[in-house]
Amino acid sequence: MTQSLPLSPFTVSLVIAVLWLIVKLTNGLNRRRGTAGTTIRGPKNDSFIFGMTRRIVKAADTGLLFQEWAEEYGPVYQIAAPLGAKRLVLCDPKAVNHFYSMERSVYVKTQLGRNVIANLVCSPSLYVPISCPTDCSLVVVYSGLKETVTNGNQRKALTPAFSNAAIRRLTDVFYDSAYKLKGHWDRTLDESTSGEGAVIDVEHWVNRVALDSIGIAGFAHDFGTLDGKYSAVAAAFDGLSFDGGLITNLLFLLGLRLPFLARLPSQRNRITRNLRLTMSEIADQLLEKTRKEKKTHITDETMDRSVIGLLLKAESDDAELHMDPVEVLAQMAIHSLQIVNIALIVFSECFALGRLRDHINLTWALIELARQPQKQAQLREELMKFGSSDPTWDQLVSGLSYLDAVVLETLRLHPPLAETTRVADVDDILPISEPITLPDGEVVDSIVVAKGTLVTASIRCMNQSERFWGPDAKEFKPERWLTLETDPLRAKEITGHRHLITFSEGPRVCLGKQFALAEFKAVLVVLIRNFMYAFPGGPETEIAAHKSIIPRPKVAGQPGANVPMLVRRVD
Repeated sequence: MTQSLPLSPFTVSLVIAVLWLIVKLTNGLNRRRGTAGTTIRGPKNDSFIFGMTRRIVKAADTGLLFQEWAEEYGPVYQIAAPLGAKRLVLCDPKAVNHFYSMERSVYVKTQLGRNVIANLVCSPSLYVPISCPTDCSLVVVYSGLKETVTNGNQRKALTPAFSNAAIRRLTDVFYDSAYKLKGHWDRTLDESTSGEGAVIDVEHWVNRVALDSIGIAGFAHDFGTLDGKYSAVAAAFDGLSFDGGLITNLLFLLGLRLPFLARLPSQRNRITRNLRLTMSEIADQLLEKTRKEKKTHITDETMDRSVIGLLLKAESDDAELHMDPVEVLAQMAIHSLQIVNIALIVFSECFALGRLRDHINLTWALIELARQPQKQAQLREELMKFGSSDPTWDQLVSGLSYLDAVVLETLRLHPPLAETTRVADVDDILPISEPITLPDGEVVDSIVVAKGTLVTASIRCMNQSERFWGPDAKEFKPERWLTLETDPLRAKEITGHRHLITFSEGPRVCLGKQFALAEFKAVLVVLIRNFMYAFPGGPETEIAAHKSIIPRPKVAGQPGANVPMLVRRVD
């Protein structure tokens, strides 16, 4: 493993002194700039240098921490960010709805976020940061210090790939990958000498299902990882784990206040830049291969409907939604990295801090169902009514109520992204559904957000809050979705897919959410209908977080992101 560069005490002291001076100058400029935001209550600052960041990073569940603060200080409160900055945290439905609706026009991605993305997907001469992890309608292309903004052609060009008609056709691709996985597990069970099934690392295998499915749907290319073929993409993904040292973590934590720190040669940045080089080579090969195939297989429907096929259509001069070669190459870099992250949605998302990861949520679904065998059996009973036939896409969408409930409950409890943090690009008035009390005792139902203020919508807090979901909000209870619309729960105040903000909302709502749900459901159908799952150590087996650019679940004590389960055939 690459080690962080050692720094002397003098060097560290000098760096801190320079940072202090920069912050003082920045604060002075900010005070002279104009509007001051409303001062609201919040927890006492832990550290001038780190603010509350270290406590948040160390928290086992940031959603619980944000909920505790919301109960004490109100649904909108203020916490200290590194180097004297302030951050608003939103746990109020009206405020969160406003926040997402005003993305792109008011609340934009921080410079740190853009720098991190640039480290992962861009060459030194070309940045392709995305304004938001799920934004495929606005690509900001940097060349040196010059910035240009495209006119939204990317989203229009890609929309057909995520239409209901396209997803209906792709359902067979999802089933094919799931049955390949079934074949491997059947052979493993046949070779097992135990009559009690076999212990299988489900995380490893569902990882491969997602990779092969995304390869076909996004690139008209089968990576063949389920067939045992070597894939540089899969190898790169497996190599993303790291445990940064003191300097690496220091630079990253301070980067929110001083974004240039995100570009220094830390261990984290070396890993992501090496990954970028690997993915750039793969993207070039895929693009050239697809261009050649298109010349000889013009009627290849799979390729024409894939993301890469749509991009190549947009590249032609006579295309209705023309994109120049720079835009196409930028999108290709983003899409290829999406494969690395095994993303299930919006191929133009570019980094791990983004939206839903198919294999991660499949793993969490199996974890929860292994913990509660009765719910696993209830889901299997619903699926068995199809016999040996597979549900159609229409049935996956609206014909399987308990399957739908299991998927939604998994997304509610285990959103891959814990929070969304943006910076106010202009002054704004933030409405609040519940009045809050200011430090001076004044009660208000809206606050002024000054330009430059960091604002965070806590997805985990909103998804798991007892205030919105009832006293059993922390429990895996799919049944809540069968009665949600008639239950008097405040969750219905949340604007989002089925009252969840897991897919974001507003102008940057996840373009591929239906794609995500279709694959999630199709693979889960095959896995639950054919196999039973349990933990060798029992249902109380501890699940921990695997340190990685992409947070993944693991069984506590395992050396990597491994989730071994006892798998048996369904009689």
